[in-house]
Amino acid sequence: MALDLRAMDNLRYIRERMEESASFTAVPGWGGVLIGITALIASWVASRQMLAARWLLTWMISAAISAMIGGATMWRKARKVDTSILSRPGRKFALGLAPPLVAGALLTFALYRVGATTVLPGLWLILYGAGVITGGAFSVRVVPTMGVGFMLLGTAALFSPAAWGDLFMAIGFGGLHLTFGAIIARRYGG
Repeated sequence: MALDLRAMDNLRYIRERMEESASFTAVPGWGGVLIGITALIASWVASRQMLAARWLLTWMISAAISAMIGGATMWRKARKVDTSILSRPGRKFALGLAPPLVAGALLTFALYRVGATTVLPGLWLILYGAGVITGGAFSVRVVPTMGVGFMLLGTAALFSPAAWGDLFMAIGFGGLHLTFGAIIARRYGG
């Protein structure tokens, strides 16, 4: 093999190993803060709903808005630091986050169908936390720590009175996103 071809092959190998070991740093701190504010508003609105369908709709709208905020601010932060959200670390982050979220969506509709909506806050917090932990394994260290917080709150929600569900949602999706979003923004930029 010619020397220049071997050198190119070595450089490609080094680049791939560096990309594999890189952290996904486009987790948006300010996006997390906005998501937290959205969740606090949603928890207030949801707590005033008398029908399970309207309660669920409130949280589904909040989840959709939060996904848009998260996606837009992640894309913006990735662009700012000149990286791609489709880089290998970004794909690993998404592949770690997605399965628990898909499971949560499927279980939401199954549990709603049988009238078991009171377990949803705990389920959502635990599964979101699991996704943040697994996705965050390819990000900065504070991200999986946030996931542990979600899982602990979700566990507490499962074994607390059902009437406390919106409070746990406010503390988790509101408070944890506000707190960790501010930490990520301060320590890791935007």
